[in-house]
Parts: sequence; structure tokens; C-alpha cells
Amino acid sequence: MSSEGFSIPIIHNSISIMTPFLLAAIGGLMTELSGMLNIALEGLILIGAFFSVIFAAATGSLLLGILLGILMTILVSWVFGAITIYLKANVFITGLATNLLASGLTAVLSFHIFGTKGVLMFEELPPLPSLNVPPLHKIPVLGDIFFGHNVFVYMSWIIVVIAWFAIYRTPFGFRLRGTGSNPKAMIAIGLNPQNYQMLGILISGFTCGLAGAVLTLNLGAYVPHISSGRGWIALVVIYLGGKTPFGILGAAFVFGLAESFSNYAQGFIDIPADFILAFPYIITAAAMVIMSIVQNRNED
Repeated sequence: MSSEGFSIPIIHNSISIMTPFLLAAIGGLMTELSGMLNIALEGLILIGAFFSVIFAAATGSLLLGILLGILMTILVSWVFGAITIYLKANVFITGLATNLLASGLTAVLSFHIFGTKGVLMFEELPPLPSLNVPPLHKIPVLGDIFFGHNVFVYMSWIIVVIAWFAIYRTPFGFRLRGTGSNPKAMIAIGLNPQNYQMLGILISGFTCGLAGAVLTLNLGAYVPHISSGRGWIALVVIYLGGKTPFGILGAAFVFGLAESFSNYAQGFIDIPADFILAFPYIITAAAMVIMSIVQNRNED
């Protein structure tokens, strides 16, 4: 196989793989800009993944499954936000508690509804629709890379553009950033910073619900702990992307590329499979170390 023939499938798959990272990170960016570190992203993705596929199977509709899954994720994010913002609980403790709640709740419901804590298969679910435009798909290289993905991929790109516009071109964006940088100034002009922090958390619930739906509806099954650290990686993506929507898009692609490479490398590189599968997490750790070094040098 030529290098071009080998690299195109890797890049194509990396675009699909990066979608949950991208969606979760965009939601996490909203809470970050409001002055809160949302470490509940992992649990919110898991909630979205579980309820999206359960409701889709129960109703026979992918759209209803996605909407109800998002609704459940927003509900959990509201509980997380209410406890943190209004009851003044420590954001790190409530974030970790949300992650543990998601893990335990999905396992309990899976056992009581389906009689198993293992993999739930839903073979009757229709596949996610893909975007195939024959004239564009025939464009050399670019057609193979950018077309043929499921609708979530293109939806995530639209969300990036909407997020950029909302953050930098609307009063909501100015006030959201003002909440994170100078909440006392917000109060001085008669605005409640807590409202914008809650909005940021609810938006993260929406995007994490979509991220979870990507994982399970694309697979047609629910696998326990299917989020598999994606929420934590999304936090790194936020900082690696410079806390900007388009920067996050680029950072998410890097992690998608790392995971895509690890999937392909198992059949081509003669090293232990466990090391190859750990490659995306090695990239995450390396990115955190490099980012910390750069920040410390800038402060000096």
C-alpha cells in the first residue's frame, strides 16, 4: 500500500473519531469562559451515550433518541450546576461525583432494564445517515477525506462556527467572557454572573449529549464506560486549542489522528498492542506536560 493510500483512510477516520472530543470540548469551553472548570464532561458524555441509544431503540427513531438523550444530559448538567453554583459546593467534588453518578446510574439501569451490566446490542437501529455528494466525493484526496462521514461530523463543524460567532460577536459571548474574567463588573452593571455560568454548564450538557450519541448510535450498541476518557481528553483539547473554537477544532483533530493511527498501527507495527492502544493517552499526557512548560516560560 502506498503512503498516500495508507494516510487517506487514517485522516478520514480521524475526522470521525475527533467528533466526540470536539463536541465535548466546545461545551467545556463555554463553562471555562464563564470561570468554571467542568470536569463532569466524562460523566455527561456517558449519560448522553446511554440514554440516546436506549431511547432510540425504544421509540424506533434516531431523532427522538438523540433529543431525549440530550434532554437527559442537560438535566444531569443542571443538577451539577445547581449544586455547584447555587449551593456553593466545590466544583471539583461535584464534577467527580457527576462522573461517578453517570457510571453507576448507567450500570444500574442497564441491569434492571436489560438484565445485564455488559454490552447492549441494538441491531434493529437504522444506521446514522451519511453525507455523500457524488460530484464532490470524486474530488481527488479531498473527496475521500471530507465526505462520507455521518451527520454528526458536519453538525460538529457547524457548532464550532456557531460557538465562535456566539462568543465573539454577540452580547451573550461578551457577558460570558466577562463572567469569567471580571464577575464583579458584571454585578456592577446589573447582571448575575451565576446565570451565565449555568448557561455555560447547560450548553456543555447539550454538546456532551451529542458527543455521547455519536459513540453509541454510530456503533448501534452501548458498551459500559464507552466514554473511555474522552471527557478528560476534551479538557486537554480546550487548553491545547487556546480556549478558542477553531483552536479546539485543530486540537481535537490531533487527538483524533492519534487514535486513528493507533487503530491502524495494530496491523502494521510489531509492538505490544497495549502500547499502541495507549498511544492517544500518551499524546494527552505529553500535550499536558508541553502545555505546562510553555505556560510557565510565558509567565517567567
